[in-house]
Amino acid sequence: MTHNGKIPLLDLVAQHEALEDELTSVFKSALVTAGFIGGPLVEGFEREFAQFCGAEYCIGVGSGTDALRFALIAAGIQPGETVVTVPNTFIATVEAISQAGARTEFVDVDERTCNMDPDRLQHYLETRCSFDAQSRRLISRKCGTPVAAIVPVHLYGQMAEMDPILELAERYNLMVIEDACQAHGAEYFSPKDNRWRKAGSVGRAGAFSFYPGKNLGACGEAGAVTTNDAELAQKVRMLRDHGQAQKYYHEFEGYNGRLDALQAGILRVKLRHLPDWNQKRRDLAARYNELLASSPNGLTLPYEPTWSRGVYHLYVVRTENRDALREHLAAAGIATGIHYPIPLHLQNAYRSLGYQGGDFPVAEKAAREVLSLPLYPELIPVQQRRVAAEVTEFIHKTHSQSVF
Repeated sequence: MTHNGKIPLLDLVAQHEALEDELTSVFKSALVTAGFIGGPLVEGFEREFAQFCGAEYCIGVGSGTDALRFALIAAGIQPGETVVTVPNTFIATVEAISQAGARTEFVDVDERTCNMDPDRLQHYLETRCSFDAQSRRLISRKCGTPVAAIVPVHLYGQMAEMDPILELAERYNLMVIEDACQAHGAEYFSPKDNRWRKAGSVGRAGAFSFYPGKNLGACGEAGAVTTNDAELAQKVRMLRDHGQAQKYYHEFEGYNGRLDALQAGILRVKLRHLPDWNQKRRDLAARYNELLASSPNGLTLPYEPTWSRGVYHLYVVRTENRDALREHLAAAGIATGIHYPIPLHLQNAYRSLGYQGGDFPVAEKAAREVLSLPLYPELIPVQQRRVAAEVTEFIHKTHSQSVF
């Protein structure tokens, strides 16, 4: 617990204090070798993270936004095409689509998981698109553009239900790029393959963010693309480095989106601890479930399907009295978060897409109700019990008031 008795939503100081010697050695090594861009630290991390994800290739880049943008471009997304995703995600998901030159269309999410709903995706493809026999492509009726890809977002550290999404993608000749920015190590049991599969190894490519607060976080900005496609991997390597495979020989115009060696070294150190950290997050989530089980109706706990092994990047509860609960916890010195308060189809930045309130009712309802409670590997039992006690007290109080 912090010295002032407050409980943060995330405690990165505690994590870095425990790793101080290992992280300092990375910095010293970079100073001594002057290896700041590329080189063995980056290559070593790429090799080890690919293995962790069960993918053939990993390409380190500058951020999660870079990762998704580069993955889309390298996969062949063309300007003017449509990419389908969900509205309840961080803006970077749609920024990457827009910056790849594509247009975003949304489908609503599953009520329990808040991830892409395969049934609603199927409804979109069957009723809001038409098949053009000449081009043999699916065309969006909303804007008349070819539909090229699906980007499921593995929200809060839990993978979307991938088999039916992949089946629809195959049926309509669409590619699937995973937004795995919150799902480092999350797993999905594929009935089709009869095995567990890691985030970032299922679609054509996966995009990861290593923003400091992620399950695997850098000490700054960083990201990565994972894929089993050698050609796509090479294209991403060139995109991140000004379109060059050989210094000063540029095959196309690229970007400055490289992962620097210092961040790669830090991530390599942390990757060794990630399986243990993820298990601690799962244990903490299970304990929250036990502690909050006695709460009356009015509090919805996270739902984890049997086909999912989530890594609980966030522990998100739902209540109609979200804002009042957040104020109650703040008064008790407990920090919380809202992920996310305004769905992207209602953001001013995307007014041009032509959506309005009521278009995606499940995502909109979730935005009014979701609240992220403190959860990180260093959270100690006394802190967690205090958080749960304050939540339970509030829910009981509001439930009693509603009854009378």
